[in-house]
Order: sequence, then structure tokens, then C-alpha cells
Amino acid sequence: MLPAVLATVLVLVLAAAGLAVVRPGPVADWLGDEPAGGAGAAPAPEPAPVAVLAGADANAPLPTSEGVRAALDPLVRVPVLGNRVNVSVADVATGQPLFGRGADDGTVPASVTKLVTAVTVLAARGPAYRIPTRAVAGATPGEVVIVGGGDPSLAVDGKGFYPGAARLDDLAEQVKQALGGTEPTRVTVDSSLYSGPVHEPGWDADIPTGGYGGAVTALMTDGARENVAQARKDHEAGNHGAERVAQPDLAAGRAFARLLGVPADAVSRGRAPAVDAGATAGAPGSELGRVESLPLVRLVDIMITDSDNLVAEALARQVALARNQPASFTGAAAAMDAVAAELGLPADELSLADGSGLSRSNRISPSLLTDLIALAGNGSRPELAAIFGGLPVGGWSGTLADRYEGAAAKAGAGVVRAKTGTLTRVHAIAGLVTTADGRLLTFAVLTDQAPPDGMTASRVALDRIAAALAGCGCR
Repeated sequence: MLPAVLATVLVLVLAAAGLAVVRPGPVADWLGDEPAGGAGAAPAPEPAPVAVLAGADANAPLPTSEGVRAALDPLVRVPVLGNRVNVSVADVATGQPLFGRGADDGTVPASVTKLVTAVTVLAARGPAYRIPTRAVAGATPGEVVIVGGGDPSLAVDGKGFYPGAARLDDLAEQVKQALGGTEPTRVTVDSSLYSGPVHEPGWDADIPTGGYGGAVTALMTDGARENVAQARKDHEAGNHGAERVAQPDLAAGRAFARLLGVPADAVSRGRAPAVDAGATAGAPGSELGRVESLPLVRLVDIMITDSDNLVAEALARQVALARNQPASFTGAAAAMDAVAAELGLPADELSLADGSGLSRSNRISPSLLTDLIALAGNGSRPELAAIFGGLPVGGWSGTLADRYEGAAAKAGAGVVRAKTGTLTRVHAIAGLVTTADGRLLTFAVLTDQAPPDGMTASRVALDRIAAALAGCGCR
């Protein structure tokens, strides 16, 4: 099973790089690809892509606990990581623990939280699920209600931030056709699917306005980015921060109104009328149009690759909705905890306040993270392997693109695939590494009492830990 899962991981990573690949098994369905033999001429064949990640050898020798301890003990005790460094290392194929230091202790995880969000939403909704945005007829003639379903990637038009996203201009065209000769005169924004505060109380004060967080609402466009064109340029340059609008649902409603020819002063919040199953088309509450998000497998990929916090909060709420919990910070946290328990993970080592990791109230143990990664990678739950497609690769992509460059850590370049997390005094990394003998291991290192002015030094120290695993057989 394991080699097949790793092949899928490699396929997804290469796809993200823009290379032509064939997606095996159910992955094509998850990604929304056209089935074989579908309409349209087949593209010209391209050369086979060159593998950029080392494959794992299912028959490679298993490191010993003594060997791993000898390699890591000196590295986890360095002062730049602070006096609370919790670590777990395990074998992916067997799940066997190989090293632990505070492995079961809840630690502030920062953005490594997104791995829990990814696994729980894939388990609860499935990789192929798409989030709907609907337009329905309002209570009065000409009133159109746009009902947010929680799609954070929704675009206004073809110039949106997220490639392939659902679009408001498509929805507007559906509405115009459904209304026939009736001119839209008013747009009501129904974002009532979400409840509770739009900012998590445990967030640092600067997060809502600092470019990496924002108001979490059931209706938004382009992850609530204010200037999409500039955000795309910054993103291409490696800066994922962007100014966010203060009221994403109303901003989206006004954009929708413009497309319908409705003035901005005729846009307000409200609720969609109750739907009568026997109502005729155009009656209050009847559907006028519907668009659907990218499949969850792609949203998970975006969330992990770019550490996209608003996508993470939207996916956490999908877990809540799937488990009949309120779509709020509290409801999402409870639902993710419940799904983690259903998956056999040690949920007593998990305490969440949000799905993005921006909250300092979150606690996750390193061993839960390595259990989670081993579960996703051992082939027993193939839908969970979708978390690996977006994992940054040491020295090559995402948040690890400019790491693993120094002599002490270069052994991890190309063989460490991991999610990172950073808040002031908090540094975390969790993912996969292939040893020098070709054995695939999972590791998690979390520290939440590091010196406040040592971000670069702490990251280098974390890189050395993973690189030590990559560079040894640890036997």
C-alpha cells in the first residue's frame, strides 16, 4: 500500500508544479478532472516528468529508538528553541514510535493546526465535496437573496485570486435567466450559516488587520482580499499577506449587485425565505442559481501550501456542518475533536479554538500529529493522503523553499515534506522525511517558549532536526 500512496503524493506535488501527469485511481474524480474518453481532443503527449522527491523503500530497515535518540538528543536541547521542546518521531508504515520528548504534551501548534483541519474535513466531507453558493428569490418581486455556503475562494469574475474558483458573474447570469423579464431591484445577503464571533478571541490583537487573518463570514470573495490584483502579484513574489475587507459578506453582496445592475444602496443583510417544496419557479425561496467551489481536495492543497488562514477557518466550519454542529469557532473545534476521535487519534491530546492555528489557545501534542500523518500515509484511509499534495518540500516549495540550504541542514533538501507554524515564541514543524536508508518517517517538533527575538535561529534549529533524520539510517 505504502508505495502506491507515495506515488500519489509525488503525482500531486508534480501537478502543483504545472507538469503534465496522469492522476491514478480516485484522485482524478476528487480533482474534478474529465473522465477518460470525455469530450475534447486529447492534448499532445509530453515527456515524462522527472521525479523531484526521493521515493521510499518499503523494505528499507527501520531505525532503532537508540539510533534516533542519539541523532536528535543534542539538537532538541539547543537554547534557541527555548526550554519546552516537544518531539515525536514515528515510522509511517507501522506507526511505531521511535523517539519522544514531551510527545504527549499539548503544545501551541500555530499553523501546524492546519494538518488537523485537513484530515478532519477530508474525513467528514470527502475530497470531492464542493461548497455551494446559491441565489434564491426574495420575499418581494425583484429581490434576490445570495446565500453564502462558506466558499472562501469564490471569485467575482475570471480575475479572481484562486484559479478555477466559482464565480459571481456566472451566478448572476443564472439569476437573470431564471427571472426572465423581471428586473432585479434588491440584493439581500444571507450569511447566517455561520454563527458566533467573526474573529477568534484567542487571536493576537493585530491578526484581524495584519494581512494574514480577517473576518470569518459564510459569504466572501477571494478570501476577503481588498485588492485582488495586488494580492496576486504579492503572492507570486512569495508574500501571502494581503489587506482584507472588514465586512466580507457585504462586500461580496455589493459585487453581486453590480453584476445584476442593482445599486449598492439596495444591498443589505437578511435571511432567505423558507423554501416551499411545492412552490413554483420564481416563488419566494426558490433557487435562481447555484455555483460550487473547487473540490475540497484542492482547497486543502491551497490551505497547506500557502498556509491560508481564511481557507482553513472555512474548512473547519465544513467539519462542523458535516457533524451538525454550529458553524462557529466553538462548533468547528468540537467537531474536529470528534472526528479526530472517530479516526482513532488521541483526541484527549487535542484542544482547539480555531482551524487555522492563529489562536494561542490551541494545544496539540506532537504524538497526535505523527499519528495523524502515519494514518494519512499508511494507505488505510486513502482519502486522507490528499494532505500530502500541498506539503512544502525542503529547499524547493512553499514555506520551506528557502530553508535546508546551509551545510548543517542540506540533507533535508528534497526529502523533508512538512507544514510549518510560527507565532511569536512559537515554532513548529510536522511532516515526512525519508532516511538515508529510504525509510519513511513522520516527525513533529513543537516549541512554544522560544526566545521572542530568535525566529531565524529557531527555524534553523528545527531544520537541523529533520535533516538529521534524513541524513542517517539511525540504527
